[in-house]
Amino acid sequence: MKTIQHKSAAVAGVSLLIMTVAAFFSYGFVHSSLVVAGDGEATLRNIQAGSVWFGMEIVGWVVIVITDLVVAWCLVLFLKPFDRVGAWIGGGLRLVYTVVLAIAVSHLAVAGRAAGNPDGTAVEVMGSIAAFEDVWSLGLILFGFHLMVVGYVAVRTGYIPKPVSILLILAGFGYTLIHGIYTFMPSLESVTHLLELILMAPMFVGEIGFGIWLLVRGRKLTMD
Repeated sequence: MKTIQHKSAAVAGVSLLIMTVAAFFSYGFVHSSLVVAGDGEATLRNIQAGSVWFGMEIVGWVVIVITDLVVAWCLVLFLKPFDRVGAWIGGGLRLVYTVVLAIAVSHLAVAGRAAGNPDGTAVEVMGSIAAFEDVWSLGLILFGFHLMVVGYVAVRTGYIPKPVSILLILAGFGYTLIHGIYTFMPSLESVTHLLELILMAPMFVGEIGFGIWLLVRGRKLTMD
């Protein structure tokens, strides 16, 4: 019979994969296609011409927020038998991050309304998009701490493969470092880009690898 730990591992794994697809669509495809850095007029025209796509981007972010909430709770249930305190800290950090992300996404909704308003201006739209990116970046600092805590708990379990655990810690370190510099030292933009190139692989593989492990092995985990 499956325990709540097995079920939570499966749900967390599926949610992480759904979240990854939604993030690729919303940020990697739509956002990067419509938003032109430093060009408010072009961005306004793109959003007006692609209003349906922009709306779908926001829907994708809502999916991400929902799956983040699911993952936060499922990771608490999965990790609690190994480390109760660590599980709650990790889950709590992800919950706070998700609240910050939801606030960030609300700025995209404001940008969409401004773009659809005949009196809306490029300055309004770009201001809201910049607010989205700044608030999200602040949240990703917390997200990095969440991954480091989860990675630390994973290392201590003895059941989760060390490479997966270490990649989680590296991913968390990357998120916190990069977005800490981006948020608090924006003048070091060249350093941020270099760090992103160096840490891109572990930042991507860390959590998605953990999600795949949860779905394939975590849901069948047998504790001695």
